[in-house]
Amino acid sequence: MTSQTPYSLGILHLERGLLPDATRLKPASGAMLHPETFDFPVIWETVAGAWVENVVRGDPALEPAFIAAARRLVERGAMAISSTCGFSIRHQSAVAASVNVPVVMSSLLLLPTLLRQLPGAAKIAVLTYDSTHCSEDLLQLDDPNERARVVIGGIEGGKFWRDELKNPPPPTDVAAIERDVSACITRLRGAHPQIAAILFECAAFPTVATYIRRTAGLPVYDITDLCRITMASTGWAG
Repeated sequence: MTSQTPYSLGILHLERGLLPDATRLKPASGAMLHPETFDFPVIWETVAGAWVENVVRGDPALEPAFIAAARRLVERGAMAISSTCGFSIRHQSAVAASVNVPVVMSSLLLLPTLLRQLPGAAKIAVLTYDSTHCSEDLLQLDDPNERARVVIGGIEGGKFWRDELKNPPPPTDVAAIERDVSACITRLRGAHPQIAAILFECAAFPTVATYIRRTAGLPVYDITDLCRITMASTGWAG
């Protein structure tokens, strides 16, 4: 993608495999790249060599590719930078230092703010693509009292988790995400009845945010919420 669109959100997109025709990609409703998710223009660049597996695992060798793609987006007119994988928060500082626009690589950046919105006894459930790789450094919570209020649950092993590791991945199975996320929330709430809000780490989960808000009866936050706040700060008015 080489065109320039003013007042755009620039999105760092992971590799998606050997697709015969990129125009056949059809993001699910609510996804970061769906044309109706935001009321402002979106442009994107693929981060060379960044696959779900090595981004989730935290390969430090990917940092130059993230920086290069972010700089290309700014050259094309991006007013802010985000990502299609919450685990790319590992590259938040490096990307932010490399461009002159706001950078919000992951919804996990919201976590300290959300904790302060709730009573001290309340907990937040962080729903992630893979809890085995959602390490402490990603949460960025130095206060042990705040960390104790965060519970983490993942959908590893589920159908969507397996699909995303394929090359190329199949179209997003929203029903599978609904089932896996709902089951995870049920488990977490059973163990932690103090949960008062849900934060989606995974950038695919906004596709089921409306459904989860309705069925769980709790506030749900995700990367699209953070992107809207950030674009509003740049002066965008849809």
